[in-house]
Amino acid sequence: MRTRPLKVALLGCGVVGSEVARIMTTHADDLAARIGAPVELAGVAVRRPSKVREGIDPALITTDATALVKRGDIDVVVEVIGGIEPARGLITTAFEHGASVVSANKALLAQDGAALHAAAEANDKDLYYEAAVAGAIPLIRPLRESLAGDKVNRVLGIVNGTTNFILDKMDSTGAGYQEALDEATALGYAEADPTADVEGFDAAAKAAILAGIAFHTRVRLDDVYREGMTEVTAADFASAKEMGCTIKLLAICERAEDGQSVTARVHPAMIPLTHPLASVRGAYNAVFVESDASGQLMFYGPGAGGAPTASAVLGDLVAVCRNRLSGATGPGESAYAALPVSPMGDVVTRYHISLDVADKPGVLAQVATVFAEHGVSIDTVRQQGKDGEASLVVVTHRASDAALVGTVEALRKLDTVRGVASIMRVEGE
Repeated sequence: MRTRPLKVALLGCGVVGSEVARIMTTHADDLAARIGAPVELAGVAVRRPSKVREGIDPALITTDATALVKRGDIDVVVEVIGGIEPARGLITTAFEHGASVVSANKALLAQDGAALHAAAEANDKDLYYEAAVAGAIPLIRPLRESLAGDKVNRVLGIVNGTTNFILDKMDSTGAGYQEALDEATALGYAEADPTADVEGFDAAAKAAILAGIAFHTRVRLDDVYREGMTEVTAADFASAKEMGCTIKLLAICERAEDGQSVTARVHPAMIPLTHPLASVRGAYNAVFVESDASGQLMFYGPGAGGAPTASAVLGDLVAVCRNRLSGATGPGESAYAALPVSPMGDVVTRYHISLDVADKPGVLAQVATVFAEHGVSIDTVRQQGKDGEASLVVVTHRASDAALVGTVEALRKLDTVRGVASIMRVEGE
């Protein structure tokens, strides 16, 4: 074993960063044995230096992250501060000054992954980011390496633990959205401002990363269709149960049937109770991968939290350090396919539409005519009426999203349709 340690700079020492530092210290001998050389925490960049950080030598603490990554003797920079800047500048500076990078920054990778990969390649350094998607679940490396010889056609998953906890509570207890969110907040699963989670921004960033790797195509955050889950109601769950389904916020990345384009989207969807993702409870994550040769694979586990995310960071750290010792680099960006990303209107799936209508003869015929005029075939219809008001639930066969949008716009113009209560896609069948 080489005796000179590999030096690691840690950018950020919050929930994840503190766990990375702790594991590096408590598992130092094991890490050295796996890598073939000791690893040394050479500096920790933070915003609040006065805060007591148990187990970390105060002499390592600095507020000058730029100076830390410019030192020249740093082998690996671990970035867990998040956000776009200063993370982007620090990562590119690290490459320029001889360090490889391990990051958990999904937002930055989804927005500027191509530029970061280019900077790593230009400086012959590694960029690893297993922790950016689904916490401790090994997912990036299987897609990037284990399935490199296969053709991935679809990635379907629950990639946000907060939203899954909320929807699971609504399903299992009959709670409304706000009640379930309040419980998630009280238990620490939801942030004080849960917008990034419940509006799908977090999942959309992860979908962009997954789609890019799975389909060897550059997919940016702006390419991902996003729809939050704040409008999901107890009535939606009741309808889902009548269909033998539940509701999940899904990230869905698909290759078109002709193989000439891809789509990436995040939205709530009904999935059959028989689908493996339907049984994913609480704050857990799971990702379902479909490919030509290996068929169907499912990856499941804790998708967030300090220790699980730090586990993924340390796995990358071991890999990058091994590469450092051997003078090699791991896989970089694979964008050779360069497939176009199709708009949401091209997506084909089934739909569940709930309408508030007048309770009088001829309404169903009018509604059915609108569906037919827009080329959307109806699978089932359920109608309930009382005191001049009625609800009409329509489940369609597969149709394009563009056709469904046109149908809904036309339905809103009918005098007999008082409102469109909800629209939900039906996936996983």
